[in-house]
Amino acid sequence: MTHSRRSFASIVLQAFLLATLSNGTLRAADPAYSLKVVTDRPDAMYAVGDEAAFLISVTRGDETVTDGSVSFVVDDFLKGGQAVGLPEGQLSLAAEPVRVTVKGRRPEFLRCQVTFQPVEGKAVRAVAGAGFSPEKIGLSLPVPNDFDEFWAEQKRQLAKVPQNPKLTPVDHADKSLACFDAQVQCLGDAPVSGYFAKPKAATAKTLPAILWVHGAGVRSSSLGNAVKGAQAGFLSMDINAHGLPNGKPNEFYSEQNAGPLNGYRHAGRERRDTVYFKGMFLRLVRAIDFLTSQPEWDGKHVVVIGHSQGGGQSLAAGGLDDRVTLIAPGVPAICDHSGVAAGRVNGWPKLVPNGADGKPDPQILQAARYVDAVNFAARCKADAIMSVGFIDAVCPPSSCYAAYNALRGEKSIINEPLMGHAAPAHIHAAFFNRVLEHVGKQ
Repeated sequence: MTHSRRSFASIVLQAFLLATLSNGTLRAADPAYSLKVVTDRPDAMYAVGDEAAFLISVTRGDETVTDGSVSFVVDDFLKGGQAVGLPEGQLSLAAEPVRVTVKGRRPEFLRCQVTFQPVEGKAVRAVAGAGFSPEKIGLSLPVPNDFDEFWAEQKRQLAKVPQNPKLTPVDHADKSLACFDAQVQCLGDAPVSGYFAKPKAATAKTLPAILWVHGAGVRSSSLGNAVKGAQAGFLSMDINAHGLPNGKPNEFYSEQNAGPLNGYRHAGRERRDTVYFKGMFLRLVRAIDFLTSQPEWDGKHVVVIGHSQGGGQSLAAGGLDDRVTLIAPGVPAICDHSGVAAGRVNGWPKLVPNGADGKPDPQILQAARYVDAVNFAARCKADAIMSVGFIDAVCPPSSCYAAYNALRGEKSIINEPLMGHAAPAHIHAAFFNRVLEHVGKQ
C-alpha cells in the first residue's frame, strides 16, 4: 500500500513538472500588477489656484500596461467628486502616465484615489496627496477666551498634589545606567507611570531631560525608549498614556482595553472637566515636574517626543509647560477637533460627532476646544520638528498643518507626499538627530 502511494505521488509530481517546465526551466508565476500615482511636482506642494497633476501608471513586471482603464476620485478627505467640484471618473491607460488635474480652491490638501481592476484577479488601489498653500491653514475656531484660565487652574490644582515618586530598580544589560519603574502621584486617580533611566555617573546639573509619550492604545511603558535617551546622556522617561502599571502580561492590557479603557478616547467628551484627555495632559506636566526635580537636570532643556496620540501630547506639553524647549510631534493626533466647523476633516479621535443635521454636536464641540492640540500649539514657544503624511486619513495633513502653523518657536516640518499614518525609521532618526542638535550633543 505504501509503495502504491509513493508511485501516485511521483506521477503527480511528474505531471506538475511537465506542465510548468519550459525550455528546461521552471516557468515563473505571472508578475503582479502595480499601480502608481504621483504628483507632477516631487514635493507635491502648490499655491492656491495652481493646477496640480496626478500622474497615473500601471505596470506588470517591467512592462507598462496600456490596455484597460483606471477609475479615480479626488477628494479633500471629507467629501469629494463632482458633487463638490472635484474631478472623478475613468481614464484609459496609455504608454505615458495618464493625468488627473485639479486646482487648489483654498489652503487645503487634496488626494487622488485610484483603482485598477484587471480582467482577472483583485483590484489594485493607490493614492497620492497634494498640498495647496498649506502654510496658510489657520485655526478652525478661535482659542476659547478662558482657555488659559482653565488650564492655569488645572495646574494650580495639580501643584497641590505631592509627587511622592516611587522608584523601583529595574535590571538592564547596560550597567552604566540606573533604570527604574517610576510611579508619580498626579491629580486624579491615575499616576504618572513610566520607566525612568539615567547615567549612573552623571553629576548635578549636567543632563537634559527627555519625555517619550505614546500613541493610541493600551500598553506598558517602554523601557527601551527610556534606555535610548539615557544612553545618549539624558534624564529619560517613557510614560504610558493611562497611568497603568508597567511590565504586566499582555492579557492585563487587553483586559484594560476591553474593559475600563474601552473607547477611552471619547470618554467624558460632553464636558471639559470630564473629557479623558484632560487627565492625560496633566500627567505630562507631572512627568516634567518629576524630571526637572532630579538633581542631574541641567536646568535648561526639556524635550517631549511622540507620534500620533503621542504627537498630540507633545503639542499639549509644549503649550502647557514653559519648561519644554523642544517638541517632536510625528503625524500628531488630537488636532483640529473643530475642523468640520471650518469645512475640513478633524483629526483622530474624531472627538466631535455630527448631529442629524450634519453639523457638529454643539456641546461636545465646545468641550473639545479645551483639549485641542492646535490650541496648545498656539501657546507653544518651544522649538519643534513635525512630520506629516499627505495621504494620512487618521490624522489628516490639514489638521497637522493647523497645529504646525500655530507654533510660535523655531520649527521645521518633514513633508511626506506618499505617506499615510506612519512613523518610519528615517523620521525617527531625523527627530532624534534634531533632539541631539537641540541639546548640543551633535
